[in-house]
Amino acid sequence: MKILGYVYRVVSNFAFLALVYYSLNFMEKYNQRAVVAILVLVYATMRAISALRSFAFFQKIERLELEARRLAGVAGEAGAAASRRHVVSEVSTLRRDGEIKSYVDLFFLAMVVLLCVAKIVTN
Repeated sequence: MKILGYVYRVVSNFAFLALVYYSLNFMEKYNQRAVVAILVLVYATMRAISALRSFAFFQKIERLELEARRLAGVAGEAGAAASRRHVVSEVSTLRRDGEIKSYVDLFFLAMVVLLCVAKIVTN
């Protein structure tokens, strides 16, 4: 399922990039192309801000993981410590997966921004 999540993220972002590319290339008038490019830039900026905010969230989760590991070591209970370690390892795996997906989003958004800027600058 983890691989499918990555594949879905790449395919959906690539479809968005292809949609932007074809919509900007089929516009013949510069004014229309510039307006569409600016609107896509605004959308890409909003998504990039959301992805960057998720990194702050992931940092807070990482601090909670470290604190939970420390508390599990201090508690010393055999059964409870094992279940806590299992939960912490699952959370850290989910956090890493989320970070990778955010990096994929940012990569494709950077490609979209470059495409839009190129279409605005060129005539």
